[in-house]
Amino acid sequence: MLALLGAATLGLFAGALRVSPAATGGTNLKSPHNVEVYIVDDNFILKWNRSNEAVGNVTFSADYLIPGMDNWMKLPGCQYVTSTKCNFSSLKLNVYEKIKLRLRAEKGNSTSPWYELDSFIPFQKAHIGPPKVHLEAEDKAIIINISPPGTHGSNMWAMDNSSFTYSLVIWKNSSSTEERTETVYPRDKIYKLSPETTYCLKVKAKLWRKVGHYSRVYCISTTVENKLPAPENIQISAKDQVYILNWDYTNENVTFQAQWLYAYLKKIPGNHLDKWKQIPDCENVKTTQCVFPQNVFPKGIYFIRVQASNGNNTSLWSEEKRFYGETQTIIFPPVLNMKSINDDSLRVYIGVPKDSDNKSVNQPYPLIYEITFWENTSNAESKILKKKTDFTFPNLKPLTVYCVKARALIEEDKWNKSSVFSDTVCEKTKSGNASKTAIIAGICAALIFILLVIYVVKVLLRCVNYVFFPTSKPPSSMDEYFSERPLKNLLLSTSEEQTERCFIIENTNTIITVEETNEVDEDHKIYNSQTSQDSGNYSNEDENSMSKISEELQQETV
Repeated sequence: MLALLGAATLGLFAGALRVSPAATGGTNLKSPHNVEVYIVDDNFILKWNRSNEAVGNVTFSADYLIPGMDNWMKLPGCQYVTSTKCNFSSLKLNVYEKIKLRLRAEKGNSTSPWYELDSFIPFQKAHIGPPKVHLEAEDKAIIINISPPGTHGSNMWAMDNSSFTYSLVIWKNSSSTEERTETVYPRDKIYKLSPETTYCLKVKAKLWRKVGHYSRVYCISTTVENKLPAPENIQISAKDQVYILNWDYTNENVTFQAQWLYAYLKKIPGNHLDKWKQIPDCENVKTTQCVFPQNVFPKGIYFIRVQASNGNNTSLWSEEKRFYGETQTIIFPPVLNMKSINDDSLRVYIGVPKDSDNKSVNQPYPLIYEITFWENTSNAESKILKKKTDFTFPNLKPLTVYCVKARALIEEDKWNKSSVFSDTVCEKTKSGNASKTAIIAGICAALIFILLVIYVVKVLLRCVNYVFFPTSKPPSSMDEYFSERPLKNLLLSTSEEQTERCFIIENTNTIITVEETNEVDEDHKIYNSQTSQDSGNYSNEDENSMSKISEELQQETV
């Protein structure tokens, strides 16, 4: 539809003449000329000029053709017309769809050739008519109520009633030279007027590039000045998480109240007095300011007004102050924290900002963050936008200091409003060998653990072997008594326990056994003595060898 609007022309339309062959008996009639279509709001007028020949009793008829139709249809309001124009407003058309017209002259059974107009789109050709205006007077202002151009339920502007903008010219009736021009809403106030003075004005509408016609002139007189003046100079500002509304007032012993209204309602024709809402904490206020939370106003545009009261007397409402919350909202800078997570990466965390009282601040609008990042020894900065409050800068140099700062911006903000930058935070990346050292340390720890397990298992196996599978070799303490190999093969009886002490004398063939003997011949050399209370078999050879040794010893003794 916008493409169609861009191609709109505001001039009168004159179709190209395409003459069809004359009907039977049409040789005496010529086609009408200078045919044009003129559209204002929902009024469709077809105009033309007669041919120059003087022919009486001539009438004119028109047909139309729209997409989807195979045959021409008679144009309502334009059949057998005796004048040089006709109104076909009764035809229900799609104003965004092309239509084609043709016109001819008729007299009896004779007709002229058809005059065909090029196809056109009604919406593109339509002119904006004058709006209707209704006025109400106050002491220093005039309330204006504007009805959109066209008839009620207009087909042409049905989709654009709320898209019209209006401008007016106003002047004192006594001096038409002192004019002032203002842009107004369908229901609005014209301020800064004088009491008891007659003012006149006219209004025109505009829709994108289409500019309408001025209305007729309307005049009205302002009333006597109100005893209780209205508050003036309305101002609103933001601090921390609240709005501060201020106004000027000279009288004392009065109270005030403030109201707000969605700005979009101003664009909709009609009276919206019941849509005004009370601002919290701004009712029965005895000072010339009030404070209220920012979350009273979600994202959008509003109007604010203030009224004074003194007992039963009330002032008129103040001038309505346009208020765009995003332009007033204070955005606090974020709080940054950065940590080195390995030798080539830094992790950034964005925290909730604090207000002047060191309290956490919740912003009323969704935020995004502009992050500025750079190497500490370099002036080259990189900037990125992030919605997340934690993210990583990868592939950095080891053992290098990097710095970061950030500011908060309101997401999808046409005013590009942002906070100041946060404090700069710097952090050094870890050593490039940190990961290798960690791997080596892990391997060493694993090896130590494996060796420890092997050692414990080995000790346990020894204990098990000692308890359940004792060795057949004599203990080392007993093994000392058997200095010669034949004696070491001596098989001790397992049936009785040895408790005697034996002495072996060198260069003799006799073994002397003494019970509880403490004396030994001085001429003899004692090798060793050992008391054994052990029992068991101690042998490295089979039983036959031991038997043979026993027999030889007995013979020597005899």
